[in-house]
Amino acid sequence: MKKVIVLLGPTGVGKTTVSILLAQALNTEIISADSMQVYRHMDIGTAKPSPEERLAVNHHMLDMVEPWETYSTGEYIKHVRPIMDTLLGKGSIPLIVGGTGLYIKAMTRGIFTGPSADWDLRNGLLLKEEAEPGSLFEDLKTLDPSAADRIMPADTRRILRALEVCLKSSSTISELRRTLTRPLPYEFIKIGLTRDRKELYRLIEGRVDEMVERGLVDEVKKILEMVKKHVLNLKLRAPNSEINSSLSSMQAIGYKEIAMHLSGEISFDEAISLVKQRTRNYAKRQFTWFRKEEGIQWVDATGIGDPDETFQRIKEAIPTIIIR
Repeated sequence: MKKVIVLLGPTGVGKTTVSILLAQALNTEIISADSMQVYRHMDIGTAKPSPEERLAVNHHMLDMVEPWETYSTGEYIKHVRPIMDTLLGKGSIPLIVGGTGLYIKAMTRGIFTGPSADWDLRNGLLLKEEAEPGSLFEDLKTLDPSAADRIMPADTRRILRALEVCLKSSSTISELRRTLTRPLPYEFIKIGLTRDRKELYRLIEGRVDEMVERGLVDEVKKILEMVKKHVLNLKLRAPNSEINSSLSSMQAIGYKEIAMHLSGEISFDEAISLVKQRTRNYAKRQFTWFRKEEGIQWVDATGIGDPDETFQRIKEAIPTIIIR
């Protein structure tokens, strides 16, 4: 099978600088697997590769949509596969780099999309739930017992989706997931970067301070103004607080907390403390997620500050047929 390399790991572990060296050694291009780097203008807070790094190696899947737009995992897979095929067609091994576990899972284990969202149907189901609390979960237990076993009774969003699939197709979401979910047809060689937790957390806190020094607050101000202008142009007349809570982009760590500070909800120091805390928590969740991903060859970068040294360790982990 055609080979694809995935360099994954928690935020702040040092993937970006090492990926440049790896891509140059492979004479290939980098495909980002970061769900927040798809947004334009969100550069500092998402730790996008610098202009110099993007000149050194061509990057894909950055700056795909505006901050007020949505971008799904299904859209990611739709866009990323032709890029892989183009690189493979040129004799290059695609290099996936990122920490969004859902993107990596969708590539390596497949993703289920199912019928498109039907908002009229969902609204009708929500009205029923308001009139009879708990009725949707009871309906799901009847229509798709397997899905009901996996979904918490309070998880209305997932219950709605499962019922929507049942009512719009001739099968259940459980059956469709089993029969339609397929990974992309490549051999994925997964390299995971890891560090001692305490060291990683220190690096994360230092990176947050660096982001602030580089202008994170001004970046968030700019994006909020852009989003507000867009909303006003659509005559939605929503205040910033509503914008922040509804947009996926404004849920990104760093942006949400700075926006809270700018709206007067919390102080600047509280915002930065929250950014650091939530980034540490996110890294912990990434470790948990990747432990479920099979076939990862882990490279421990604890105590290493030189990307070249980490790169040498990665070379030892990858078959010599790929890097000579």
